[in-house]
Amino acid sequence: AIHPGYGFLSENAEFAAAVLDAGLTWVGPDPTSIEAMGSKIRSKELMAAAGVPVLDELTAETATTADLPLLVKASSGGGGRGMRIVRDIDTLAVEIEAASAEAASAFGDGTVFVEPYVQHGRHVEVQVLGTPEGAIILGERDCSVQRRHQKVIEEAPAPGLSNATRATLHSAARAAAEAINYRGAGTVEFLYDPASERFWFLEMNTRLQVEHPVTEAVFGLDLVALQIAVAEGRSLDELVGTLGEPKGHAVEVRLYAEDPAAGYQPQSGRLTRFDVPGVTTEFSNPTTWGLRLDSGVGGGDEVSTFYDAMIAKIVAWAPTRDEALRRLSGALDRAEIHGLRTNRDLLVNLLRDPVVIEASMDTTWLDGADLATLGATSGGAESVALSAFAAAVALAEAHRLQSPVQQRIPAGYRNVVSQPLVTEFIDSSGDPVEVRWYGGHGFVPADRGDVTVLDVAVDAGAPTTVDLDIEGLRRRYTVYATGGQVDVESAAGHVALRRIPRFVDPTEAVAEGSLLAPMPGTIIAVHVEVGDEVTEGQPLVMMEAMKMQHVIAAPRAGSVTELAAEVGRQVDAGTVLAVVIPHDAEGDI
Repeated sequence: AIHPGYGFLSENAEFAAAVLDAGLTWVGPDPTSIEAMGSKIRSKELMAAAGVPVLDELTAETATTADLPLLVKASSGGGGRGMRIVRDIDTLAVEIEAASAEAASAFGDGTVFVEPYVQHGRHVEVQVLGTPEGAIILGERDCSVQRRHQKVIEEAPAPGLSNATRATLHSAARAAAEAINYRGAGTVEFLYDPASERFWFLEMNTRLQVEHPVTEAVFGLDLVALQIAVAEGRSLDELVGTLGEPKGHAVEVRLYAEDPAAGYQPQSGRLTRFDVPGVTTEFSNPTTWGLRLDSGVGGGDEVSTFYDAMIAKIVAWAPTRDEALRRLSGALDRAEIHGLRTNRDLLVNLLRDPVVIEASMDTTWLDGADLATLGATSGGAESVALSAFAAAVALAEAHRLQSPVQQRIPAGYRNVVSQPLVTEFIDSSGDPVEVRWYGGHGFVPADRGDVTVLDVAVDAGAPTTVDLDIEGLRRRYTVYATGGQVDVESAAGHVALRRIPRFVDPTEAVAEGSLLAPMPGTIIAVHVEVGDEVTEGQPLVMMEAMKMQHVIAAPRAGSVTELAAEVGRQVDAGTVLAVVIPHDAEGDI
């Protein structure tokens, strides 16, 4: 038998047919079911015929200003690629063309369609299990917290639904599955309008969903085992026995290697440390209320640009929704995730936001959010300053202990003190952080007389621990240093710093006006030539990394004096792609 996971092969009807033709068992629906749901245009027609509510389909010719806003969607694939929101009818044709190009690149099919855009709708999906005796409904999930049309937080059951709406939703999902004689695990996705309590069919995923653990947690089932059982031809009673109501509440977050404040820019590199406290099980249901971790990477692993930016799913299961939210946010807050930027702080703040707590989120909520604030650490500038001081102390003490025994004079010792020592860092926002301190037999910050280091403890092979006494309150900081990267953990949260070396290698300097690749990736388009005049914000180069396209735009008006980007070229993060000299630098102004 072949189980295709939940990647592209799981919804590839041609691959499923080839497996069956080879005499193997396909753990999934019949290829005809996959094909029927593989096209969003065709699937909407089938659902309408089955009595499932669908949104009207429009075209560039039939759409009018009265239909705005509109949504352009790829007929194949998903994950937000090939999707555009249109609020100006004059831009519809251009957006259709752009969405088609992105869909063709991602899925090999550039077919797109247009439908009305429900601005404040929620994404609610129903888990089905198709059997020869009919479709079993395994509750529903809410996946409304999204960025770039990709899910960030999922939960089961969906909060705030009336019993009547929930029953109607389940009936529509059952009708959808039985209309195509569906077999195995699948998900019918709906757009739900809380104001009117109406819902419309979006699509059916003929596979296991990424967020399936929340359904498993509340029903106490293993959906992968059920997929295999269906493929084996087990009876309905053998599959689920007596199916009860869901118990408790489960919430899942997707931990992404990305920088939310920089437009969710994907990150790549080495994950130097990855530890989530309180995890009770991995890849299976907790036996009691607890945390589940599903991750493809661990400390020391490399996060590459060739796959999706998601590095882990973390699931909390508790008797109530409030307890699940608290358990999950607390574990994430205390997690130690070092080496590259993630959306961890954003997730913590989202789980504690009144919008999520009150279940009033919709799919557009994050579109206009202040991500710099929403994704900020809880400690703020004060936490960064104190963490940087602790890091400076720890690095100095570690350096002292690495010296020969006979040379181990106190770190920072001066025979005649004339001025403080200076240790310089750059924080995660790219801002400089300067630590001025005095050493000797103790450590004292030059600018903060109220801070006294009570103890510096360094154990062989273990992180450096620094205790600070701040107005009578003792705080502990744990410092992890890997090369120039320094990560500091404390009760105030995680602070990532990069130490600035005292002596800079001149070969690493770049010319003023250089546009650098923000991440490793492939150049897929170059829109300018050397000598071109460009305006601020004008797209110059298009890159592709982690299944997403990224625009490198001109930071200011000027002239392109150098161009190193070539279509098809693989580049590393920090590679100079172009140089734009502003007009004032050329003496034009």
